[in-house]
Amino acid sequence: MENKNNVIHDVVKSMEFYRELGFEYLPVKEEDISDYLSGTGMSIAQEEPVPLKGDKRGEGQSLESLQEEMAGCCRCKLSGERKNIVFGEGHPDARLMFIGEGPGREEDIQARPFVGDAGKLLTNLIVKLGLKREDVYIANIVKCRPPYNRNPEDDEISTCISFVKEQINLIKPEIIICLGRIAAHALLEVKIPISKLRGNFSSYDGIPVMPTFHPAYLLRNPKDKWLTWDDMQKVLGKLKK
Repeated sequence: MENKNNVIHDVVKSMEFYRELGFEYLPVKEEDISDYLSGTGMSIAQEEPVPLKGDKRGEGQSLESLQEEMAGCCRCKLSGERKNIVFGEGHPDARLMFIGEGPGREEDIQARPFVGDAGKLLTNLIVKLGLKREDVYIANIVKCRPPYNRNPEDDEISTCISFVKEQINLIKPEIIICLGRIAAHALLEVKIPISKLRGNFSSYDGIPVMPTFHPAYLLRNPKDKWLTWDDMQKVLGKLKK
């Protein structure tokens, strides 16, 4: 009976997660799970919260100093059309750091990373990991919006990447999640397709790195949300060790 209850618990948690991410069906037959779901009377459970690390610096002034250093940056051509520098946001002692490629339109307007539709999906993912946005740190490889949301170019990445590397150095996260091909290629200095990189831990400066699909890609290809959740389960398992 205990094993059955454990299975029911896991199934219900998974179904609620997929519903929040926008899935309208599960790729299983109803008769395969109906016996487990009927008459359970169970409430939906969230993942257990992952505790934060102990504070290393107190106020986190070093990140603020780095942000001040970037103020008015004109180091590359992206500065010409931006509205705001999107430095990054989150807990200065985060155990988990998400790195995307660059700001989009809404991010450029609000000067915050991942606040559009892709940001909502990322926030849902963070919540299902048992965390809140303010518990993690979110940044991008380039800090200014590329025109028309094009991919950042090599010279723009090489000019800006030192800032995200310094953010990593200051935060010292336990795990980095690279969101999409560009972030993974820039940080790991590889050219392997994201479809082959994702799901396997790599390393940056001794820190485990999990490459996965970018939330914007998942909005266009919702079937691959399953793969991203598999990646996040590996991250969660390593965080809880």
